[in-house]
Amino acid sequence: MAAGGLSRSERKAAERVRRLREEQQRERLRQVSRILRKAATERSAEEGRLLAESEDLVTELQGRSRRREGLKRRQEEVCDDPEELRRKVRELASAVRNAKYLVVYTGAGISTAASIPDYRGPNGVWTLLQKGRSVSAADLSEAEPTLTHMSIARLHEQKLVQHVVSQNCDGLHLRSGLPRSAMSELHGNMYIEVCTACTPNREYVRVFDVTERTALHRHQTGRTCHKCGGQLRDTIVHFGERGTLGQPLNWEAATQAASKADTILCLGSSLKVLKKYPHLWCMTKPPSRRPKLYIVNLQWTPKDDWAALKLHGKCDDVMQLLMDELGLEIPRYSRWQDPIFSLATPLRAGEEGSHSRKSLCRSREEPGPGDRGAPLSSAPILGGWFGRGCTKRTKRKKVT
Repeated sequence: MAAGGLSRSERKAAERVRRLREEQQRERLRQVSRILRKAATERSAEEGRLLAESEDLVTELQGRSRRREGLKRRQEEVCDDPEELRRKVRELASAVRNAKYLVVYTGAGISTAASIPDYRGPNGVWTLLQKGRSVSAADLSEAEPTLTHMSIARLHEQKLVQHVVSQNCDGLHLRSGLPRSAMSELHGNMYIEVCTACTPNREYVRVFDVTERTALHRHQTGRTCHKCGGQLRDTIVHFGERGTLGQPLNWEAATQAASKADTILCLGSSLKVLKKYPHLWCMTKPPSRRPKLYIVNLQWTPKDDWAALKLHGKCDDVMQLLMDELGLEIPRYSRWQDPIFSLATPLRAGEEGSHSRKSLCRSREEPGPGDRGAPLSSAPILGGWFGRGCTKRTKRKKVT
């Protein structure tokens, strides 16, 4: 035995005492928790005494309960009644007309009408994974720009919107006709791969999802640069990564737009990620000089208290009302006019087998270039920006 130390038997005895004390505390916690679930009128005198003797535990458990209820309320979707929503849209329309520099921030909620799931809604990707359920979606090549995407493109055309900052990787802003110079896709674009060996980086816009073979910290797509032969990589910024590419992230334009903005309109974003980018919120400016904030979202966001107006409604519903109020016609999306086909670089000979994703085509009946005739179906998402970027949060079962 070391000088001044405990013998082995004494250490074992102390460990048994510690474990016994912890088990007694856990049992007391369970007892108090069971009692608190009962109505006060149903508790016995003995249970009342136990609660009185366990004041600290009661306070802790009640605090936990309040936090759970608060989180539950934040996840609930709330809709303004039709008259209230119309009133709010009139106020929003006035803000859009009077804005000197309006920037729009968009999230997954603007693409749900295109059958692309959001992340934190009742059926969102993170929500389902946290419940231990699988994530599936229809073929993303079937997705088309929504009413909201087309409305934003028209607002920019009318010089009412100066810049769009998007968290979405689905490429629908690009396909709506919004100029590339007018948007920052902070988390990348599923249709764009780049060669970082070339200076400046050489971009390749494709008509298929380039992220089939990519994942968190693994971005090579398996194709090579037509000029230098270097490996091409996707542009996706997964959760936990830091975006370093110039395009299509376009961070420089995003921060410049935020610094000039006097009005910010947030559409379909929980803002739980965007709130972490202080440059987008002009936090270095005094509150009186920061942009006025307008939020359209069904759920709570961490910026609600900062907002001049919060509209609880679906993005397409709000944008339809807004465009009516502004007297602007919403252009219809046409695959024949989709800019991606004029921007796209075709695959070289021998590259046709480098992917198995369905390609976009101008007509739904027309087979896409390089397609293998695979039937469309709703199946689990495998790989790429949507699959491996989120399945990393699921717990792996241990192999026994």
